[in-house]
Formats: sequence, structure tokens, C-alpha cells
Amino acid sequence: MARERFPQSVYSAGDEPDARFSLANERTFLAWIRTALALLAGGIALEVLGLGLHDGFRIAASIVLMLTGIAAAPMAWWGWARYEKALRLNAPLPHSPFALPVAGAVTVSGVLVFLGFLAR
Repeated sequence: MARERFPQSVYSAGDEPDARFSLANERTFLAWIRTALALLAGGIALEVLGLGLHDGFRIAASIVLMLTGIAAAPMAWWGWARYEKALRLNAPLPHSPFALPVAGAVTVSGVLVFLGFLAR
């Protein structure tokens, strides 16, 4: 008996797509996971190293980076499932709602670090 694939909400829909597309979707998921890890590491490093920044700006930038990293992992999973389901249904790929919030958070963190340098 074949083992059921998880999540059923994705794999029970439509037909099996070309493996190249599924593997590309998986690579995109893994890229988002690497991004999440980098954001977490950046936030932790900023806090641990200090870099002589003003405490308030440093802590704020660190928190923004860490929260964005924490949010990026489940967003990656959700995105993978949406794209895989669209591939299986031969439907247009949905838009990515993740890029703008992540870019915004990185920009806010950069501004906070810059202000932290100025305020030290």
C-alpha cells in the first residue's frame, strides 16, 4: 500500500505535474527557509555584537529582523503549498505576498541600524 503524501490538501488536488516544476517549487521553499535563518541570525548577531549602536535602535532593529525570520518560515510553507496546488491544477501561479513585507522589514531594520550609528 502506498504511503499517503502530506499535506493531503495539496496532493489530493489535480494531477501530478512535471517533476521539474515541483522540484523548482521545493528549491524556492528552501530559499525562503534560508532567508528566514539569515534574518534570525542577523537579528541575533546584531544584538550579541552590539556594534556600538544606540541601544534602543539596535534592539528595535534586532527584534524586527528576528520577528521577520520567525514569520518567514511558515510563510514559506504556505507559499510552497499554494504553488504546488496551482501546478497540480494547471492553474496560473498565485502572486507572492511575502516579498514586500520581507523587503519592508529589512528596510526598516537598515534604517534603524543607520539611526543607531548616528545616535551613538
